[in-house]
Amino acid sequence: MSPSAQSISRTGLLLAAIVAVDQATKALVRGGVTVGEENAVFPGVQIVHVLNRGVAFGALSGKSVVMIIVLVALAGLVVWFALHRTDPHVWIPTGLLLGGAIGNIIDRIRDGAVTDFIKIPLWPAFNLADVAIVFGVLALLYVLERGDGADEPT
Repeated sequence: MSPSAQSISRTGLLLAAIVAVDQATKALVRGGVTVGEENAVFPGVQIVHVLNRGVAFGALSGKSVVMIIVLVALAGLVVWFALHRTDPHVWIPTGLLLGGAIGNIIDRIRDGAVTDFIKIPLWPAFNLADVAIVFGVLALLYVLERGDGADEPT
């Protein structure tokens, strides 16, 4: 399998895994935790059921222009990936970011809001798609900073 095909396959697998785990955990919360209910899991960690109609942490609720910006950013990510798919590790941030975004978009289309359920002190509730997005941004920064290794001596 070519490096390009491997990168595309890995991206697809990571994306699918993120969406599957995200949607499964959200289904468990929707089926077992009433909206607004809070259950302590560990000291400082609660399972809650929050419907987020905004974008990041509930901000900009009802602003469709923000969703358009998100979709444009995702399209830009896909183009970047297509241009760099043979570079090492680009599949990681791409899979994480697309998987997280798609997981939350599914909620918005189905429910009109994103199901958030992890609550830690001094932080708004979030979900596993959000975790994937954060780690995807960090991985993207790492890949961009590291480059493809073309400038390194062999």
